[in-house]
Formats: sequence, C-alpha cells, structure tokens
Amino acid sequence: MNSSAALKDDRKLTYLNVEGADKPLISPVPDMVLNRARKYRLQRLRDHLDQSDCAALLLYDPCNIRYAFDCSNMQVWTLHNPMRYALILAGGPAIMFEFKGCLHQSEGLPGIDEIRIAKTWIFMASGDKVGTTIQDWADEITDLIREYGGGNTRIACDTLAGSGVHALEARGLSYIEGTQITEIARSIKSADEIELMRWTIHVCEAGMARIYDHSLPGVTERELWAHLHFENARSGGDWLETKLLTCGPRTNPWYQECSNRVCQAVELISFDTDMIGPYGYCADLSRSWTCGYTKMTGTQRRLYDTALDQIYDNLSLVRPGTSFTEFNEMSWRIPDAHVPYRYSLAVHGVGMADEWPVVPLHVDWGPGAMSGRFESGMVVCVESLMAEEGSESVKLETQVLVTDKGYERLDCFPFE
Repeated sequence: MNSSAALKDDRKLTYLNVEGADKPLISPVPDMVLNRARKYRLQRLRDHLDQSDCAALLLYDPCNIRYAFDCSNMQVWTLHNPMRYALILAGGPAIMFEFKGCLHQSEGLPGIDEIRIAKTWIFMASGDKVGTTIQDWADEITDLIREYGGGNTRIACDTLAGSGVHALEARGLSYIEGTQITEIARSIKSADEIELMRWTIHVCEAGMARIYDHSLPGVTERELWAHLHFENARSGGDWLETKLLTCGPRTNPWYQECSNRVCQAVELISFDTDMIGPYGYCADLSRSWTCGYTKMTGTQRRLYDTALDQIYDNLSLVRPGTSFTEFNEMSWRIPDAHVPYRYSLAVHGVGMADEWPVVPLHVDWGPGAMSGRFESGMVVCVESLMAEEGSESVKLETQVLVTDKGYERLDCFPFE
C-alpha cells in the first residue's frame, strides 16, 4: 500500500462515523431536552423584552422566529419574502402569524399561545393593494398592543421594513430597534441548547468526513461541497449559508465560491461549513487538507502551522470576564507577510446563525469595535486564514463553548 492510500485509510478510521457513512444520522436527543430549550429561549426573549421597557417584540427574521417558537416553515424563502411573523406581548400571549395555508406547521408548539393568518403587505404579494393591506396589518398589531400593553406603546422590531414602521408610528406606537434584544438574548445558551448544537456539529462533521473521503484528483469543488449538503439534508438539517469551498489557486484570495474547477493532487482544499443543521443550530467549522491525501509541501505546512498558532493562542484568551478590548490587546499578532490576506475577524458568536459578538483582528481594531466581554454560556468561533503572495490559503475555525473555567471545544474533527 502506498503512503497516500495508507494515510487515507488512517484518516477514514478517524473521520468517518460508521453510522453516518451509510445512512442518515438519527438524533438521540430526547424530546424533553428540546422542550426545555424551547422554554428557555422564549423566556430569554421575554426577560430582555421586559428590560427594554417595550410592550411587544415583533419578529420577522426566520432565525429569530425559530429561536422563539421553534417553527421553521419555509425559512430560506421567508428570508427574502417576509410573509410570516411572530408577536410576543410583554403582558400577554405569544402569537404566531403564519402564512395562509400553513397554520398546521405551528400547531402543538408549546411556546405559541395563538396562531393567526399573517397579513402580508409586501409588494410581491399585494401589488397595488399594498396601501390597503398594510393598514389592516398595522391595525391588528396596534389593537393587540392596546389590549395587552397597559398603556405602553413601545414596540421592538427586528427586521421591519420602513413602510411598516411608518404605519405603526402613524397609530401612536413608538418603534424601537429590536435586533439588540434578540442578539443579546440568543448569546447565552442553556445546557439543553448546547446538547442540540452538539448534534448539529456531529452531523456537520459527518458531512466533512464525506468531503474528505472524496477529496481525490478529478473531483470538482461543487461536487465536494454537495457532500455537506447531502449529509445535512438527509439528517434533518436546514441549509448552508455560503458556498465557501475552493482548491489550489482559487483558495487565494478567500471568499470565492465553489466552482466547476477540478481539484488536482497535492493542492489544498479549504472550506468553511456555515451549516444550519438539525434543530436550527449552526455548525461553523473550517478545515484545509491536500487533495489526494498527499503530504503537505513545505509552504503548505508552514502556513498550516502558522494558522494553528493563531487558533490556539487566541483560544487561550477566550474565558469569561475577558473584555473584547482585552482580548484584542493580548491576541496573536499576524506576521506582516500574511496581513494582506488575513481573515476579516478573530472571533464571532454563533447560535442559530452567526451572531453577536464580532471581535475584529488586531490590525482591524479601531473606534468602531464593539464593547462587551465573553460570558459563560456563549458559543463563539475562533478563526484563522493564512496565506501570502502567490500561495494557497489555509482556513481553520473551531467552535467553542465559554465555560466558567475557560472554554470547551464543541467540534472534534481533527486538524491535520
């Protein structure tokens, strides 16, 4: 057996989950874990809604709706067609306004007190009747706030279009930006949420193993990327947020989407999963390896080791109580040759998608960098992208839980 074949077989024993190699992964997470997570998430939103002194929280972002109620009807489609929404009243019920014909999608979910047909006023659905439908929509929202708000007219909204804001304000309501409420609420995960997230990561790693198993000369970037889609879809996941898998010279500059380019032996294959998986949680992991299971070249190895230095050094700084400013001051410094090819950030939050906070790299730190600190219960991704002039790019990323003692890695897919 040649060395490449031996390495592949060794890696397959490490990477390929026996269960996931030939059939969909079936989650072992008990229903009681999911129901506790649902209760916790809705209460987080209610608590932060109370702290904001708002009468209601209006949600259009499908990820926020999933977080609040765990109903996941047509999430990608409603990202750009806002035809369903949720209203959580601080002094009253939590109401799901579902797309007509889909009310059964939200039935039986414990956090929803009432299901109503959504009043859709976007132009695609209402055309020249938008003016009428938006008035009916605003009347219903306003009536609910007057009924349950106790005189409070402040309404927090996450992604409401301007015409909707104007219609509510014309009825005496005060619009409050609601994204801060949802992002801060979502940032601290319960133990049950972490169990759900671990399963999404498990499914993602089975997909990564499929990519690895097919990383042979002659395969295209898109064919490799399809293996992650396949494992996610057949195991109950949702979608991939990006198409970041490239090989060889297409790894640099980064952020090129996968193409029909054929991967060649010895070239690096680098990718970033950005996978919204089972239970709606995100597995955001990055790895790089060589096509054909070959030994890395000297340049590839040097870049890879440098990327690992950045990952491990910055990981050691992720601990509760450390401010983002303190993290920046102590963070690993990128050598000058790699600065023009750097990634756009050092650390970011993750939950049901990429989330608050975002901590820039030291070279991008400035007055616009956000305030805050790491807290126990946060989940963050620590990133590295390493390249230089004329080289390929090594992309690495790990997902970690901030604990009372520091951090715990949630992914176990090995680095090279």
